[in-house]
Amino acid sequence: QVQLVESGGGLVQAGGSLRLSCAASGRTFSTNTVAWFRQAPGKEREFVSKINWNFNTYYADSVKGRFTISRDNVKNTVYLQMNSLNPEDSAVYYCAAERSSYVTGTMSPGSYDYWGQGTQVTVSS
Repeated sequence: QVQLVESGGGLVQAGGSLRLSCAASGRTFSTNTVAWFRQAPGKEREFVSKINWNFNTYYADSVKGRFTISRDNVKNTVYLQMNSLNPEDSAVYYCAAERSSYVTGTMSPGSYDYWGQGTQVTVSS
């Protein structure tokens, strides 16, 4: 059974940093695109960042320059380093993975086949 488990969320003051982890089990994702999405109360789930199988990375404009996505294929884990956090970054953060290998992936939640349960990030002002 494939599982994605996020961790690393929490409460942080504005300007602070958090590092989220997405650990996969049940299969390897070294050849798959993995993405981070977030969803704030009353809002739609939105794309944050993704990393392709070839380590190319993409970011939403709202987090560019502040967030960094990376992957460790040995650990089957994807990370999201979040710096200079502000209250608008508060949301539940989800990681998601494509089922197919060597696919570039998109910024649409519907493109992803596997999802974690989410981890709460709260940024206080």
